[in-house]
Amino acid sequence: MATHSAAAASRRRATGPAPSLTGPAHDVHPVLRRASAPPAALDLLAQARAGLEEAAALDLPNERYATAHLAALRTAAAVLAARGRPETNPRRRQRIRSAWEVLPEIAPELAEWSLLFASGAERRARAEAGIRGAATTRDADDLLRDAAMFLRLVERLLVLQPVLPQPRGEHPPRTPHAGGTGREEDAVG
Repeated sequence: MATHSAAAASRRRATGPAPSLTGPAHDVHPVLRRASAPPAALDLLAQARAGLEEAAALDLPNERYATAHLAALRTAAAVLAARGRPETNPRRRQRIRSAWEVLPEIAPELAEWSLLFASGAERRARAEAGIRGAATTRDADDLLRDAAMFLRLVERLLVLQPVLPQPRGEHPPRTPHAGGTGREEDAVG
């Protein structure tokens, strides 16, 4: 038995007594966990920010419009990278859908933004093709502002308030806002 307690003593930590379950946590170290969006999403957000900076520096409205729209598309792709799940239904997987079609399913709070940028996709295609007058200076400036606001909103959603993807078919319960009825018309988004 003496050898057993000697062996146990040699296995004890040399730096001090064993940690106590009820005492102070002076020797407990936090486990570092990912506190923001996945690296792919963060990379897309960085590309979107760089795209907005590039768009702001461009002189031609068509180029500025197309570059700002691409930045918005990268922002949407960041949301899909962070929250999206591959489609498991083979029938739905057959049809290729744009990010603007998928975004409201993955992030319903961004549905209005999705509609806004989807409505500009045809104009972006004309602007990229170099069709004169596809985008006016005002169109380009408005889209640049909208894309910048969309990027800031998504950065807050993904980086400051990370959200785990919901399993398919499950949606969080709706709760009424203060003074609201819980109807969709009362929701802000």
